[in-house]
Amino acid sequence: MKATIERATLLRCLSHVQSVVERRNTIPILSNVLIEAAEGGNVKVMATDLDLQVVETMSAASVDSPGAITVSAHLLFDIARKLPDGSQVSLDASDNQMVVKAGRSRFKLPTLPRDDFPVIVEGDLPTSFELPARTLAQMIDATRFAISTEETRYYLNGIFLHVSDDDGPVLKAAATDGHRLARFTVAQPDGADGMPDVIIPRKAVAELRKLLEEALDGAVMVDLSASKIRFTLSGEGGVVLTSKLIDGTFPDYSRVIPTGNDKLLKVDPKLFFQGVDRVATIATEKTRAVKMGLDKDRVTLSVTSPDNGNAAEELAATYNSDSFEIGFNANYLKDILGQFDSEEIELHLADAGAPTLIREDDASPALYVLMPMRV
Repeated sequence: MKATIERATLLRCLSHVQSVVERRNTIPILSNVLIEAAEGGNVKVMATDLDLQVVETMSAASVDSPGAITVSAHLLFDIARKLPDGSQVSLDASDNQMVVKAGRSRFKLPTLPRDDFPVIVEGDLPTSFELPARTLAQMIDATRFAISTEETRYYLNGIFLHVSDDDGPVLKAAATDGHRLARFTVAQPDGADGMPDVIIPRKAVAELRKLLEEALDGAVMVDLSASKIRFTLSGEGGVVLTSKLIDGTFPDYSRVIPTGNDKLLKVDPKLFFQGVDRVATIATEKTRAVKMGLDKDRVTLSVTSPDNGNAAEELAATYNSDSFEIGFNANYLKDILGQFDSEEIELHLADAGAPTLIREDDASPALYVLMPMRV
């Protein structure tokens, strides 16, 4: 195989695929990317960790001899990163090695044969629909912070994607770690009817979000079955991300969304975030709790730490119900408050022991539930 590719093109492509490759691998071939040069002048690059696979096609300046080979992903990426801007990079593979040349630089890298490279077999993906890339990015941004990192509850280690007919057909993305819940709802796209409920793993979500950043104005084709999902991003060359899905049952999260919380607090999310952030400065790991004292048209935030003393701050708000106190994990509260761009949000509260519902208003696509802490 021999091909010449412009450095910027090669670097962009490798930056997309190399992050899938784990730094430590017991199987040597999984440290490599598969590079496949075709006669038409296209070069396909593929990386996998056996659960997740990313394929991108780029245009080469020339393909002198078609072929395919695998070479260290991180090594080739680091070389491409350090080569001079604007240079033409020649990749020439033969006799178990690849010679990389650009200008006066020359590298000889060991290779492994393409036949050893594992490819995820997608099988049949019966459900197929299209989403604007920006919408998909919003769905991820609004929910991913609530994905659980507890490996024992593996079925919570991803974003739950499902369709529902609550108020007309909708597509919902949800994530929870048992302490907080995030849900984002969009109109059901054509073709999503009858799709299986799926859980997209955390790593696939992170890789997909990175790829979306450069394709926000395009559309994404989503094809899925009960065990696999494939995202095809439009744009130059096109990137295809295929992932296995988490084999588990996501809990019925709708049961924890409170419907009867009768105390309504309206507050500016940015001022609220800053207030929580300030008083939480003195909180220690043991006392991450921030206490909210609710009185007529005001909220008093306070933190008491046995080691660092105490802090309090008063905020103006709209509140007309009974006075009471409730505690929350400061970091969880900030994660949710950081999701809002609006001037005002609603917190629907019941009592110090009940989950609180947080949203912009009843028409907004994003909804959050936060469990209180004892303080």
